[in-house]
Amino acid sequence: MEQAISINKALDFFKLTINDLQKAISVAMSRKATYADIYIEYTTTNAIIYKEDKIDYAYEDLDSGAGIRVVSDEHSGYAYTEIITPKDLIKAANFANKISDGNIVFAPVNINFLEIKNNRYPILKSWDDYTTNDKSRYLDLLNSKIKSIEGNISNIKINFSNETKKILFINSEGDIYADIRPTANLSVSCIIVDGEKTGNANISKSFLKGYEFFDEEMIEKMAKELVDRARLNIISTKPQGGKMPVVMGCGESGILLHEAIGHTFEADFIRKKTSVFCNQLGNKICNSEITIVDDGTIPFNRGSINFDDEGVEGEKTHLITNGVLTGFLHDRISARHFGVKPTGNGRRSSFRKEPIPRMRSTYMENGNHSLEEMIAEVNKGVFVESYSNGEVEIGAGNFTFYVKQGYMIENGKLTTPIKDINVIGNGPEALANISMVGNDLEISNATWMCGKNGQNCPVSCGMPSVLVNNLTVGGE
Repeated sequence: MEQAISINKALDFFKLTINDLQKAISVAMSRKATYADIYIEYTTTNAIIYKEDKIDYAYEDLDSGAGIRVVSDEHSGYAYTEIITPKDLIKAANFANKISDGNIVFAPVNINFLEIKNNRYPILKSWDDYTTNDKSRYLDLLNSKIKSIEGNISNIKINFSNETKKILFINSEGDIYADIRPTANLSVSCIIVDGEKTGNANISKSFLKGYEFFDEEMIEKMAKELVDRARLNIISTKPQGGKMPVVMGCGESGILLHEAIGHTFEADFIRKKTSVFCNQLGNKICNSEITIVDDGTIPFNRGSINFDDEGVEGEKTHLITNGVLTGFLHDRISARHFGVKPTGNGRRSSFRKEPIPRMRSTYMENGNHSLEEMIAEVNKGVFVESYSNGEVEIGAGNFTFYVKQGYMIENGKLTTPIKDINVIGNGPEALANISMVGNDLEISNATWMCGKNGQNCPVSCGMPSVLVNNLTVGGE
């Protein structure tokens, strides 16, 4: 088992010394700067595209470089290099520090080694030790399992990728850490043909794991769920739309929580006063049964971190506690602005981008009600299970989400399967309209990606089932 990479091993891997890094930091801080950091990254990615019962093609990608950020009060400068040598780090530092004038000489500070005490994603089996053929054995298994369940299946497409990211970080405060982040992504789609009708479905799984990600039980569950969704899609219909109660199912409904509500808690939107929750800290904003957290500590979870991309340890951050707004998601810049501690939410898509406040795993904690209780409360409404895409006005929280599958609720019971509807509303208003929270919290471990400011970061989300009293459902 590879618990974590040591700082000394990371320095050896990148062929650097602490003295090299401190020299670059000194150059970055040589003008009127208040903070600087260096983020170094080496990423290997392997991917397999599988269709028509075999591997269609496979590829490997290597990417490496270093990003240097210099902060001066509310301003920042950023530069990156794809060549990791002491000379190129100093060159990038010179570019980054041109945010201000002056000649302040920076004296290197004592080094603070940030060792990983509780690795959230230990690698049991390194991806480096396994070939494309080793991985394809499980893709063959998934393909055959799907076919054994459903005879009218066609167009089975499987995408798999694994990634290993090695990171070395140092800042002007002397903090230094190293990390290895493994990732595995598996997605599959299919079409079922039944006479003139067709049904399609897709499903995905992602964890921060090595080759131990592959598990026959997971493969079997994915195959069954995929076929069940495709079969249901064949008989589902598009209902009449309008304003009505909506019961959101556990798990995947967390994406609506993430997109329509979660972004409004990111502190850069609070600092710029574009979030609807500006000046709301400490206020009661929803049902007392609601507690929402953003968590970077869940073992092997797609959104988890040992340290964020600014050298801040991952934590579980409470955003809403029993209906009261209790916190925001901070990077170092927003934390300094508000005079609080950063929450470990400074994340970036790669060394080419500077970190900004981003979510990790955002979910609502369990309430006190069963799903059956919530459905029984609804005379006429819809129950939604899975989503495909949507549009969100970040900050204000206005959203439109496309529902792949669900059911009508009539007289307190699930009836007709439905599809091809939109759920439309405003995130904060929908939050305030939640009247019941389920006791069936599920984290959705799909291949979720979050886009913001031109950066995509892996995240996860989750929800227990909830009853929203009034939302607009777009149908016939």
